[in-house]
Amino acid sequence: MSRRPASLVPALLIALAALAGCASVPESSPVQVLRQVGGGEDALVPPGPVAGSNPLDLVRDFVFASGSSTERHGAARRFLSADAEGWDDSAGLTVLDGQFDTVPAPGAASPSSDITTIRIRGTAIGRLTSSGSFEPVQALFQQDVTVVRRDGQWRISELPPGVVVPLSVFRDNYKPVRTWFVDPVRRLVVADVRHVPSVPARAQSARVMELLLAGPSGALTGAAVSLLPPGAQLRSNLTTSDDGAVIVDLTRLGDLDESSRMLLAAQVVLSLSEVNVGRVRLLADGEPLLPDRQDLTREDVAGLSAEIEPGADVPGLVVAGGRVRQLSGPEPSAPLPGALGDGTFDVESAASTVDGKRLAAVAQVGGQRTLLVGNGAAGGVAAVPLTAGTMTRPSWTPTGGEVWTVLDSAVVARVLVDNTAPPRTGRVNADDLAALGPIQDLRLSRDGMRVVAVVGGGLHTGAVARTIDGEVAIRNVRRLRSDDLGAVVAADWRSTESIVAITRNPEMLVGQVTVDGLVVQQIVSNNLTAPLTAVAAAANRPLWVTDQTGVWSFGGGDQAAWRQVLAGAPDAVPLYPG
Repeated sequence: MSRRPASLVPALLIALAALAGCASVPESSPVQVLRQVGGGEDALVPPGPVAGSNPLDLVRDFVFASGSSTERHGAARRFLSADAEGWDDSAGLTVLDGQFDTVPAPGAASPSSDITTIRIRGTAIGRLTSSGSFEPVQALFQQDVTVVRRDGQWRISELPPGVVVPLSVFRDNYKPVRTWFVDPVRRLVVADVRHVPSVPARAQSARVMELLLAGPSGALTGAAVSLLPPGAQLRSNLTTSDDGAVIVDLTRLGDLDESSRMLLAAQVVLSLSEVNVGRVRLLADGEPLLPDRQDLTREDVAGLSAEIEPGADVPGLVVAGGRVRQLSGPEPSAPLPGALGDGTFDVESAASTVDGKRLAAVAQVGGQRTLLVGNGAAGGVAAVPLTAGTMTRPSWTPTGGEVWTVLDSAVVARVLVDNTAPPRTGRVNADDLAALGPIQDLRLSRDGMRVVAVVGGGLHTGAVARTIDGEVAIRNVRRLRSDDLGAVVAADWRSTESIVAITRNPEMLVGQVTVDGLVVQQIVSNNLTAPLTAVAAAANRPLWVTDQTGVWSFGGGDQAAWRQVLAGAPDAVPLYPG
């Protein structure tokens, strides 16, 4: 079992070409995703209005210029008349998909007059909040702005509060970063994706600290906490020492024990590493936060990350023909030893822990489904007191102490597994999910903080909120890119920042979506025969999907089509540990 270094962002190996200088995924052809590390210098300010522009072009150019937030959207303000100087650009940012129109609004005056109304219309995919988090809401969008002609030139004289930009412009002007907070139960740090302006680069560190001091985003509210208390603040602006360390001097931290100080240090150091800060000198009221460590790097705190990736020596598996088999490793397609591989049970799906030491399987017994749990290496399993008409494929928490499944498309059940007592069953409060429709698939993220679920054909995420007394609930449920994905069949976590889904949409049989729903990307479907029925994903491993002929693998890079790894198995369910 291996922990992923906090600075490493798993590459999306579905590339046809790399998009230079961009940390996100483009809207069209698949690319390899690389997180931009260098801060860079300030970008060129977008040009102002073109002399002689007509109202339609003026408003369109204004929308593009609005992507630059420098100097309170100074570039966009050059398109405004004196009447619109009070424009409130802080009232939120709406992101449109790749296409938008600027057209005369119904009933607008003729452009031959000196005043008219232009309508911006398109499809909104969500909003950027003041906390830098993206909240997905896909819906038709329209907004009217008034333009006037003064001294022969058109300018915007009246417009609603807030900023509107297309996705491509947003990605050019904002950088995704992971801010880090704390799982209060396991006492480990977890990532929370935010977006900060790309320029000025020198201001990114200060912005990241603002986000840390403000606490987790709405997506993780109730699930993650910060060890920076509500009254905490910076004693002074961030500075750089003569030897290159960034000095962060905090105050009003309250009483923190040694482990809490280390977790707080991990929050700050890992978050600042996202904006190219290599070394942090972390102080509390002018004194070292950790007395025995003057400076910290991300390597010093990476071990506190909650995300656990499967070890390279833990093979992927597949359930086919009622048996569990290896699908990777030294003996591909070889049945596992014991009852799950020898045909004793009619297995429908399975999951192993990230270290491969435990295995859970759903088996059909007399028309009902039963959950089996046991030792993955030895092959011994036993039924737990859990049966239903249907069960989704199991999913393990990162520690391997719990396995989850959904009973009869409605009840999320968890089984607690340890070495000192028989497995114990419990229930997850998933009312917010179940209210949306039948739960067809559910997977825990490999940091244990989120679920991705297919509910009523839609792709949803939710936060896993735990209490000290053991209660568990799924909160903050959000649907991701419904118009683009269509009817979703199944999904899996590629990383804590990205999800791979298979759909019934012929234009996007396989797609990858960022965890906040900002970007959806089509993955090539060459050689696949619809409909697809199962998918498995993990960082730094090929994608697996099952179509009508068997299991196929796609590793990206120069690979232009899917390659079959198991033929004649249309019922196969591939799985990676987790």
